[in-house]
Parts: sequence; structure tokens; C-alpha cells
Amino acid sequence: MTDTVNNSKRDFLKGAATLGAASGVFAAAGAAMAPRELLAQVLETGVRDDSTLAKIRKEGVIRVGYSQTGPWFYKDAKTGELGGIYKDVVDRLAKELEIKVEYKEVTFANATVGLRKGDYDLYGSSLTYTIPRALTVNYVGPLYSKGSLLMIHKDNVGKYKTSEDFNNPDVTFSVVAGGSEEPRIPIIWPKAKLITTAGQVALGAEPVRAKKADVWMSGDSDVLLFAKRNAAWAVVIEPDKPIDKRPNTWAVRYGDAEWKAFLDFWGAFVVVNGEMDRLFKVHMEKLGAA
Repeated sequence: MTDTVNNSKRDFLKGAATLGAASGVFAAAGAAMAPRELLAQVLETGVRDDSTLAKIRKEGVIRVGYSQTGPWFYKDAKTGELGGIYKDVVDRLAKELEIKVEYKEVTFANATVGLRKGDYDLYGSSLTYTIPRALTVNYVGPLYSKGSLLMIHKDNVGKYKTSEDFNNPDVTFSVVAGGSEEPRIPIIWPKAKLITTAGQVALGAEPVRAKKADVWMSGDSDVLLFAKRNAAWAVVIEPDKPIDKRPNTWAVRYGDAEWKAFLDFWGAFVVVNGEMDRLFKVHMEKLGAA
């Protein structure tokens, strides 16, 4: 029993001396390093070294791909400055991680391809859920949800009044290539025809303006904003009744459990505390659609 007590005492004194020495090191380094940085060197996080989460913290930068679609990600027409709901959320994430952001613009058609190739660590734009996409990239969250709306040329107002009117072989839908609506249109309106345009989301409306298509389908906020700016010819069908509502969020590559888990719960945080709803209202009002 005596040996046990003595051993315990020696271990305690040894531990106290080690702790004291460590405290001295912390004190000496305190002027150059923040307590948070010091603590990070002492504690093991359990995050794999090859995880994106470990990489961005080590390098101090996160690479984010985006596609323009207001109010989620857009460039100011006068200044060229990038803004939007998800832009603000990415910036907040980077601030809390104490890292910088490198943005890379891509089209929706190439969005998931670039992510899988490793061109960026996160696709941070407005990516609405589809099964084909979910088979290739790992959805985060979700952070929000979106329905879709239909827009026609004002000359066809008397011809089309509800969404049911478009399930007709004489109707041609227009949608941007790679958009989430592309695989949904044949399911919802199986009798209608479909054409696609390449580029950013709003280009899907051009065939309707030129009367080469009858209706443009896109996200509800996208359609409302576009119609507001093009009121001379654009009319939204049943603007208060978005259809085909689905999760809308970010995406990462498959195979990185730590990065996905981190983003999932951080995303839940900004949803639960109301930040997503607040930012949606702010940017819809800023762009003149609210």
C-alpha cells in the first residue's frame, strides 16, 4: 500500500511539474499566439489530415465555386461586386473559421463536375436537389428550400393561366442546361417539349423573350427577380403558388465525412437561429422583389 501511495505521489508531482513547464511555454508564446491557437496545438481534434476541414484550416483558405442566380449569388451590375444570400453565408463561415475565401465562377452545367475534379472545396451556390446530382455530389444541410415558377411572354397571357395549361404537345419549355428543372419538366409535363440554353440561369428566359419557347421554368426567387426587371414583356404564372418545392443548399465531394459533418451541423445552426430567413429577406428587398 505504501508503494502505491508513494508512486501516486511521484506521478502527481511529475504531472504538476510538466503542467507548470507547459504553462511557462504558453506564457512565453502568448505575445505571439492567441490562446485559441495554443490550445489547438495541444488538443487532438480527430479530424483526418487529408480531410478538407483540416486542409483549409492549415492553408488558411477555402475555395468556393458558385454560379450566378439572384438572390443567392450575383454580381452588382454597376460595381461588379459579388453578393447574395449564400455569398454572405460563405463569408460568415470563413470568418468563424478564421480563413479567407477564393471564389471561382462556373456554369450550372459544370458545377458538380468542377467539384468532383477538386477545382474547389465547396460548391456554395444555389444547388436544388435532384437524384442525378445526389448520385455524384454530397448535399449539405439543407440550408433552405425552393419551389419553381413559370414565366411567359405577355403576348400569351390569355393563352396560359395555370401550370396545368402547359401539359400540351404544342408547348415548349425553356430551361438552362444543367438546371435542376431540366429532369423535372418531363415528369410534371410529359406532353410538353423542352429546349435548353447554355450559361447562367437567366439565359433560360431568352427563348421566351424571342418567342422561340412558350415558358421558362426556374427557381421561384430567380423568376420573380427576372420578371421584375423585365416587366415590359415578362409575366409570371401564379406567382404566389411555387411548384415542385425541393431542398436547396451547398454540395461537397463524397468521401470526406469530417468536412460533411462539420458543414451539416454548422448549416443547421444558421437555419435554426434564423440567419437564412433574415438574409433571404435582406437580398430580396435589395434586389427589388420583396
